[in-house]
Amino acid sequence: MKMLSRDENSLNLPSAQAVKSAVMMTLICASALVLPLAIGFASANLSASNSLQGIILAGILFPALLLALLNTRMLIPYTLLIWAVAPELRRIADWYEGVYHSVSLLSLAPLLTGATLAIPVLREIHRIRKSSTRIMLLFSIALAYGALIGLAKNGIGSVYDLANYIVPLLLIPFFAVTPFKPKDIDRLLYAFANIAVLVAVYGIVQYLTVPPWDAFWMRNADMISIGTPYPLEIRVFSTLNSPGPAATFLVFALVPMILEKRWQGTLRWLGVLLVVVCLLTTLVRSAWLVLLVMLLVYIASSPSKGKWKTLFQLAFVAAALFWIVPKLPGAEGLVARMETLTSVQEDHSYNERLSLWTNMLPMVAGNPVGQGIGSVGQGTKLGNGGELGEYGNMDNGFIALLLTFGVLGALFFFGALGAVIREIGARVTRRNELQPYARLALAAWMGAVASLISDNGFPGLKGYLIWMLIGLGLSAKELNQSRKKGLPHAAVKRQITTR
Repeated sequence: MKMLSRDENSLNLPSAQAVKSAVMMTLICASALVLPLAIGFASANLSASNSLQGIILAGILFPALLLALLNTRMLIPYTLLIWAVAPELRRIADWYEGVYHSVSLLSLAPLLTGATLAIPVLREIHRIRKSSTRIMLLFSIALAYGALIGLAKNGIGSVYDLANYIVPLLLIPFFAVTPFKPKDIDRLLYAFANIAVLVAVYGIVQYLTVPPWDAFWMRNADMISIGTPYPLEIRVFSTLNSPGPAATFLVFALVPMILEKRWQGTLRWLGVLLVVVCLLTTLVRSAWLVLLVMLLVYIASSPSKGKWKTLFQLAFVAAALFWIVPKLPGAEGLVARMETLTSVQEDHSYNERLSLWTNMLPMVAGNPVGQGIGSVGQGTKLGNGGELGEYGNMDNGFIALLLTFGVLGALFFFGALGAVIREIGARVTRRNELQPYARLALAAWMGAVASLISDNGFPGLKGYLIWMLIGLGLSAKELNQSRKKGLPHAAVKRQITTR
């Protein structure tokens, strides 16, 4: 009997790429048919208010599903955009209805959009490296422990809070399985810069005019710490939901913009200055600490030639600010706020944080089991009638993590952070074209840890930005290995598949 060769036999079978394309088309067609029916059914059973929110939510989520199936590289810029603008869409929807909702379906938009990262991760899960698996395992143990305690003590609020931890962490396996080349990473950071410039421009407009939907939200949300809804009397929150997240988004975009020209976005240095000016109007001083830490870490880990170039760029930004800030409307308040950085011992906020540490540490020591996920932060609203719970505002990230996970859970959580920094460190020491991404990941890790003195930034928006920059750095080894072999990433994948 004549035996068919492997190549001849393969002619009679559909290729893996053809099968994959057929599956993708089937999923797209199914989504196109099922999603409109689901939206119609849900709208018919919801109130008019919830129906409007549901339609907007579905309109936001559908492009994310398509990108997760068809173009995974564009999924990250889209999710960044949704994290940035979803709070503003919520405010506009409330203003349009004339009703303020302390808890809104639109609050789920960033989480649901980010959750679509699971689609490419599950599709390519067999390609995740052991280093990424180890990190995810340590975080999973901490989160599982915190979730069990949280469900018992905090109810439904723990589910929302758990999602705020899990969705950002999906970025680690996402970058491990998605072949981002250096030019793809540069495009992602370029898009991030452009989104930050849009946030900054709107923030400056908000500072000068206070749009009616923002004023409506300020009056009803009863957040007296962000000023009054009048021009020049507001702490800018731009399209985000408060000055803190707005400052966080701007800082994590600003660091790459300052450090490398190819990461600056369309407006180049003008965009950098717009972001800095908007950051000033948020009056969030802890953001400047994170900015300084990240810049210094990146510069310190740079080659000697790169250090001088970056220092020159920082000097340029500082000189421009020295000239521009005094000429801004309401500059007196901005300057006065920044001057408090030189006398922190006399600052009310600093003394409150110091008091929080001394008062809460004995309490944490007396409760080593922890309060569980959902006990700290925004998740406390769900079980408290839309109002923040006892630990809704926790201005110390270390205390927040210990209070949430207890001693055992915190041990695994900080162990996972230690595993991350070891992986980053191994990549920083390699002198190649991928090293800038590793240095940026190192700067993000150090900035995240430094920011724990003011808040726990690992869940939610800040966590998403942290793990995005870290994930880009951790993916550098995979790209570097395929280049050493003289093969493109896709060719490496094909070789593994045919074995």
